[in-house]
Amino acid sequence: MVTVRKWDVFEISVHGASEGNPYLERTVSAVFEGSSERISVDGFYDGNGTYRVRFMPSFEGEYTYVLDGSYGGGRVEGCFTVLPPAVDSHGPVHVAGGYHFAYADGTPYYPLGTTCYVWHLQSDERISETLQSLRESAFNKIRFCIFPKHYDYNLGEPRSYPYEGTPMDSSVLTRDNFYEYTFKTEGNAFDYTRFNPEYFRHIEHCILELQRLGIEADLIMMHPYDRWGFSSMTPEQDDLYWRYAIARFAAFRNIWWSLANEYDLLPSKTLSDWERYASILCASDPYQHLRSIHNCRAFYDHSRPWITHCSIQRQDLYRSSEQVNEWRARYRKPIVLDEIAYEGNIQHGWGNITPEEMNRRFWEAACRGGYPGHGETYMNPDDVLWWSHGGLLHGESWKRLDLLSEILCMTPGIGLAPYEHCGWDEVCAVPESEFMLPVKSYYLYYYSFMRPSFRDFYFDNDTPFRVRVIDTWNMLIEERGIHTGRFRIELPGKQYMAVQIIRQTVSC
Repeated sequence: MVTVRKWDVFEISVHGASEGNPYLERTVSAVFEGSSERISVDGFYDGNGTYRVRFMPSFEGEYTYVLDGSYGGGRVEGCFTVLPPAVDSHGPVHVAGGYHFAYADGTPYYPLGTTCYVWHLQSDERISETLQSLRESAFNKIRFCIFPKHYDYNLGEPRSYPYEGTPMDSSVLTRDNFYEYTFKTEGNAFDYTRFNPEYFRHIEHCILELQRLGIEADLIMMHPYDRWGFSSMTPEQDDLYWRYAIARFAAFRNIWWSLANEYDLLPSKTLSDWERYASILCASDPYQHLRSIHNCRAFYDHSRPWITHCSIQRQDLYRSSEQVNEWRARYRKPIVLDEIAYEGNIQHGWGNITPEEMNRRFWEAACRGGYPGHGETYMNPDDVLWWSHGGLLHGESWKRLDLLSEILCMTPGIGLAPYEHCGWDEVCAVPESEFMLPVKSYYLYYYSFMRPSFRDFYFDNDTPFRVRVIDTWNMLIEERGIHTGRFRIELPGKQYMAVQIIRQTVSC
C-alpha cells in the first residue's frame, strides 16, 4: 500500500521525452481526488527525461490520481492512502482572525522572522552553520531569494545558477543613487528557457531542512540586485519561471510567496507585470499559500485581493513599529514588518541599529498587533554577514526573542490587538477577540525607551488579576502577586520594561 502523511508531499515521477526543449515544449499534470477534495496540479521537467508532479493532501483517507500530458509518456493512474499528520506537522500557515496567522490545524502561529537572502547559495559548511544557528534561535520564518544576489558584501558568484549556461562575459554595475542601479551586459551566456534542475533541487533540500526545524520558507521570487540578467528577462521568460517555480515548490507546506524584495526598484517591471505574476500564482498554486510583495520606498497597494498580508519595509529613518496601528487600520490585514532595519554596524543607515533598538522594535510591533522581522549586518573580515550569507549570528537581539515568543504564545485566542483606550504614554495590547469586551482577560503593557518608576492600574472593582513585570532586555520576569480594584505596580525606572496583567479566570 502506498501511503503519505497529511500535509506531506506525494510525488509521481515518470519518464518521458528529453529531446528539444521539454521546459517549453512538453507538459505534465495530474488530477488528485479524495473524498473531500479534487485538485489539478501542474508538474515540471526535472532533467534527464524525468517529469514530476507533486501534491500536498489536506485530508486523510483514500486518494486516486490520473496523470497525463504531452510529456512523451502516457496516461498514468494510481491510488494512495493519506495517513494522519506527523506529531510536529500542523499544516500550512494561513491568515486567521483578520490580522493574524494559524496553521491549518488551528494552532496559532506567531511569526518571528529573519532575513538571509542567499544563505542557500553558500558552501555546504556555511549552510550547516546557518541551520544550526536557526536551531538555536526563536526564528520560525526566514526570507530568502530564489535568484542569486549581487550587492555590497555579496559580490562573488553563487554555488550554481538557475539556468543552463555560464555567467555573462562582462557586466558593469553602476549606482545612480543610493537605491537605483543600472546594468550593462555584454554576451548573454544563460538560456532563460532552460532551467538547471540541480539548482532547484538544492533549494528544495533547504526548504525541507527548514521544515524539519519548524521554520516557514518565505521565498522571494524576484529582486533588483542582479548582474546575471534574471531581473530583466522577457515577459515570456518570466512567466515560464513563475510556473516552473510554483510547480516545484507549492506542495511543500512551509512555503510563503513573496513576489519581490523591493519591487519598486526593478525598472523593467510594471504594475501590470506584478499583477500578471499574481494572477499566475493564484491560478497555479492549488494550496493558496500566503502571498505578499515587499517595497523599498513606495508601498504596493496592499488592499489588492491577492495579497494575503502586508510585507513592509519601513519608509522612515526612525519610525517603524510605531506605525503598525495605522497600517492595520488602512489595510485590514496582518502586518509583517519584514524589514525594520538591521542590527549591525555597516555604513548604510538601514544596517546599523543597536541590539537594544532591534529588541525594542520587536516588542513595540508585537504590542501593536504586528509581526516584526530581524536582520543582522555586522562587519566581518570575510564579508560574511547574516543578512545575506547566514552562518553565525554575532548580535544580541536574537538571543532575546525566545522571551517574546513565550509571551506571544500566552495570548488568549489567536493574537494581540493594540488597545488605544489605555494611557497616552504607553503601548498596550489585548486579545484581538476580546477587543470589544469592557474588561479583558489579558493586558500586555510595554514602556519602550521610557522609564516609569511605577504605574497605576484600574479595570473594575472585583476582578482579580495576576501581575508580572518583564525586563525584556535582561529577560527577567518578576511575579507581583494578585491585585483587584485600583493598584500600583512599582517599576525599576529603566528602559524596555513590560507589565503583563492576566485575569485569574484564564489559564496560562
